[in-house]
Amino acid sequence: MTITRMQAVITTNNPAQPLIEASVPTTPLGANDILVKVAAISINPVDQKQRLIATQNNATKILGFDGVGEVIEIGSAVTKFKVHDRVYYAGELGRNGSYAEYQVVREDLVAIAPANLDDAEAAAIPLTFLTAYELLFDQFGLKPEAQSQRGQTILIINGAGGVGSAMIQLSQWLGMDVIATASRPETTAWVTKLGAHHVVNHRHDYVSELKQLGYPSIPYIAILSATNEHFAKAAELIAPFGHIGMIVEPTAPLAIGDPLKAKAASLHWEFMFAKALNNYNVASQGDALAFATDLIENKHFNTTLTETIEGFSASNIYAAQEKAGSGKIIGKLAIKY
Repeated sequence: MTITRMQAVITTNNPAQPLIEASVPTTPLGANDILVKVAAISINPVDQKQRLIATQNNATKILGFDGVGEVIEIGSAVTKFKVHDRVYYAGELGRNGSYAEYQVVREDLVAIAPANLDDAEAAAIPLTFLTAYELLFDQFGLKPEAQSQRGQTILIINGAGGVGSAMIQLSQWLGMDVIATASRPETTAWVTKLGAHHVVNHRHDYVSELKQLGYPSIPYIAILSATNEHFAKAAELIAPFGHIGMIVEPTAPLAIGDPLKAKAASLHWEFMFAKALNNYNVASQGDALAFATDLIENKHFNTTLTETIEGFSASNIYAAQEKAGSGKIIGKLAIKY
C-alpha cells in the first residue's frame, strides 16, 4: 500500500469531545480487500450508538458504515473491481469505518455505485437498503421480482426513517399493498411520495384504524423503531402464519409466546452486520447492492437522501450523529467530503 497515513475522525474517552480529527495509519490491505478514497458518507442511528459505546469503553475507533468513493488499490485476490471504479458499501463491524480519507473494505460487501446518483445520494443507500432487502427477502422469504407479491399487504412501522424509506419502495416494486406509519404532516407526505398506499399514525390507535380501513389482519409487519411500544399491536394485527420483523432491540422483555403461538406466526430479527460478523453468505450483500444499482439506474428506486452536509470534520459528523439519533430525521443525511 503506497498510502501509509490518512486523516480520520476518531472516538475519544472524553464525553465533552467524543470525536476528534487525527492523522492515523491506514489499514493494511488484505488479499480480498479494496482501498477506497472516500467521497461521501451517510449517517445512521447505529453510528451514534457505536460512538457512545466507544467513549464508555475508552476505545479509539474510526466509526462509520455507509460510504461511496473511488477504488485506488486492490488486493492480490480481488476479482470484482479495478482501480478507478466508483463503488458504495455499508462496511462491517470490527474494522475501521468510513469516517476517514481512505477505507479498506472487503470486496464481497461492495458494488458499483449508481451512475445516475451523485456521491451524497449514493452514500444514503447501502445500510438501509440492505436492511430492508434482507428483511423482505432473507427473513420474510419474498421473491425479489417485480410485481411478484401482488395481493399481499405489508405494514411498515416508522415508514419515514431510512430503512422504512427503502422498504416502502421495495415493497411497492414487489406490487404489495403498502401501509406505512407516520405521525407528522411532513413524514406523511414523505411516505406517500415514496409509494405508501395508506398512512396511519403510530401515535394513535392504528390497530382500530387499520381494521376500519379493511385490514383486520396483515401478513407482513416490519417494526423499525420503538419495539416495545409496537410489538403487542403487531402481534394483534399479524395474520395466521404471518411474519413480524424487528431491527431495534427491545428495552424490556417481550411477551412473545401467547400472542404468536396461537397464530403460528414467525418473529424475525434483522441485523445487517450479521453476515460479515459470522462470515455467512457475505457476498450476498455486494450482490444486493448491485441489485440496488440496477433498480436505481432503471428508475425503480430513488435515493432516500434528504439532507447533505458539506465538509469532513469531527464537528460535522458529531452534529449529524446527534440528528440521526434523535429519531426525527426523514430519510437519510449524508456528509460530502
